[in-house]
Amino acid sequence: MKKLFYAVCLIAGISFIHINNSYAGAPETKKVCVEQKDPKTGKSKEVCKDVKIHKKLDGTKVPEKK
Repeated sequence: MKKLFYAVCLIAGISFIHINNSYAGAPETKKVCVEQKDPKTGKSKEVCKDVKIHKKLDGTKVPEKK
């Protein structure tokens, strides 16, 4: 009986985690590259980073006071 209870709890926990991850989704990323010059050698090299793209939320206009 305990094994059945633990199995049900495990399945419920895994499904709960899966549901939460599906709503969040994977964040969109964009690769940004910048040219940097090495101060010692004088050579330039390209440095790249992955940057998350955030969704812009449109707010509502604040009503004016009379």
